[in-house]
Amino acid sequence: MMTLVIGTHNRKKGGEIVRILAAPGLRLLTLDAFPDAPVPVEDADTLEENAAKKATELADALGVAVVADDSGLEVDALGGRPGVHSARYGGEHGNDVRNIAKLLDEMQAVPDAERTARFRTVAAVAVPGRLLTTVEGAFEGRITREPRGSHGFGYDPVFLVPHLGRTCAELDPEEKNRISHRGQAFRRLGNELPRLMDLTTTEDTP
Repeated sequence: MMTLVIGTHNRKKGGEIVRILAAPGLRLLTLDAFPDAPVPVEDADTLEENAAKKATELADALGVAVVADDSGLEVDALGGRPGVHSARYGGEHGNDVRNIAKLLDEMQAVPDAERTARFRTVAAVAVPGRLLTTVEGAFEGRITREPRGSHGFGYDPVFLVPHLGRTCAELDPEEKNRISHRGQAFRRLGNELPRLMDLTTTEDTP
């Protein structure tokens, strides 16, 4: 049985990741099981660097394998913003209402045809003392003019999935996970986990 800690304090995100990664032989824990876990500062310049920093710092602190991710919304009309600053775009980390309000305000004059955007997720796995791997997922869509839907979190209410005609917040969790950036990244990671764990077990054997 392999134990892997989901390195996020965001319960909605943690629940999403658990649903995606759940598999026989894999014991998934959240940071709720580690009340003294540190909160890594996400001050890197890229999603890749933030994901790696969170995974390695938490693995070293907790003494177990940790997976952490960083995700961002990249809007073409805004030159890729908010990007790595997505979670704190409105000035307060994790305030979805303020983040969305700032985004829509900045895009008031952008025509519908030019409101293209994508979600990107980079997930990293680390064991104490070492980063094992990073994987990425991306999800193309468009920014709506007002929030729609009650599911999900973050920018989901304003991220339209064109071929479905619905925002991510109008999709049920299972439907969203099948196509989302996070779903893509963590499914790739799930495929790699047996190899990574075999590798670390072999290296630790005298």
